[in-house]
Amino acid sequence: MPEGTVQNFGRPAGGRYNKRKTAAWNKAAPQRELADFLDINVSTVSKAFKACEIKGLLSATVGKGTYVSFDALSNVRLLAENTPVHIIQMGTTVPDHDANEYIMKILRNLVNEPGNEKLFSYASPNDTLWQKDAAVLWMRKCGFNTDSHSILFANGGQNAITGILTGLFKYGDKIGVAPHTYSDMKAAANMLGIQLVPVSFIQEENNELNSEALIYACKNHNLKGIYIIPDHQNPTTYTMSVKARKKLAELAGSLGLVIIEDGTYHLMSTPKRAIADFAPENTIYIVSLSKAIAPGLRLAYVSAPDQFRMQISNALYNINITVSPLMAGLAARMIISGQVESVLDTHRKKNILRNELVNKYLSGYDCRGEDTGIFRWLMLPKQITGADFEVLAFKHGVQVYAAERFAVGNTIPEKAVRVAVCGTETLEELEQGLKVLTELLNSL
Repeated sequence: MPEGTVQNFGRPAGGRYNKRKTAAWNKAAPQRELADFLDINVSTVSKAFKACEIKGLLSATVGKGTYVSFDALSNVRLLAENTPVHIIQMGTTVPDHDANEYIMKILRNLVNEPGNEKLFSYASPNDTLWQKDAAVLWMRKCGFNTDSHSILFANGGQNAITGILTGLFKYGDKIGVAPHTYSDMKAAANMLGIQLVPVSFIQEENNELNSEALIYACKNHNLKGIYIIPDHQNPTTYTMSVKARKKLAELAGSLGLVIIEDGTYHLMSTPKRAIADFAPENTIYIVSLSKAIAPGLRLAYVSAPDQFRMQISNALYNINITVSPLMAGLAARMIISGQVESVLDTHRKKNILRNELVNKYLSGYDCRGEDTGIFRWLMLPKQITGADFEVLAFKHGVQVYAAERFAVGNTIPEKAVRVAVCGTETLEELEQGLKVLTELLNSL
């Protein structure tokens, strides 16, 4: 069984100790019953339940009871250390590597310039000024207009998220997220003792904001913020309409919620106005360069409103001290010079070619996502779960990631897997992996 294989859990918490009482679990006082059975104080059980909730092991919903989280035993670390070399990698999401020639050309010019020793020192304030201008240009390309005063630097999107959570939230705080969300957001929140609450932001029948779900979550869970990926959402590939973004911005403002908007995938499709453009005073906007340019370019830009900037800046300083001047200089040089357009154009063309293969082999199945994206969301036949299909595919030499890895709390995972389009070195290897997946699907 591969590292990180997940198992499905959804039993009422404590249900294993007394099967007779399980049926009445939601109606009774479970903590009192468990305390009585174990012959311990109720307050001890309450503290244990609370600790398990914060760690993500239990998920409690008012009126529905307390359940073991579906992802309680999952390993959300997707970059496994010991994946066999013969495995076709269709799990990790990265852009196509063919554009690296442009990046290497700019890098060679950069390190050969006079005064290049400063690339290996601490960043100087004068250098960061023009680099912040580059960040503003990049954000404008993604659909958000801001100014250089708001800009902070982080060592990648995951580092930015960790800095924001550390600076603005405390142990036990709750943040609303999509029922299936970015796995490393789950990992960061779990490490810091911050609870993620699944919220169905969108009403699928009309593609509108589900205002009732967000209001209910705020009322019953006392949410402090929300985290959302509005474009090519990871993992489901869903893209919010501009109308829904505007409504979300207005509602979050009225509810006093901090919005963490992850714009990592804004350039995977035609950019729409960012949520931050509608609510700049309470939205923290993140754009990472690892998915749009190259995974080794560990740099993210963060636009933070005045009320949050110092806390986030202090947190990032305490975590990083600084970002690499080499990475910051390389990224800014590409953006300011306009050469990043060649990189983006190459990625877009390669993504389309790779997605044409995906459409060819998986045309008989519900495989969601745009032809310019770097991953797809493959819905499976009803008789198999995502976790089981991940194991099955791995046994046949292909790595994909199950919905269980992304499910939050008591969310029932969709019967789906995330398929990385650009994870393989070549188109031939991608085609080989797609053949394996198709054969497995046809055999079910």
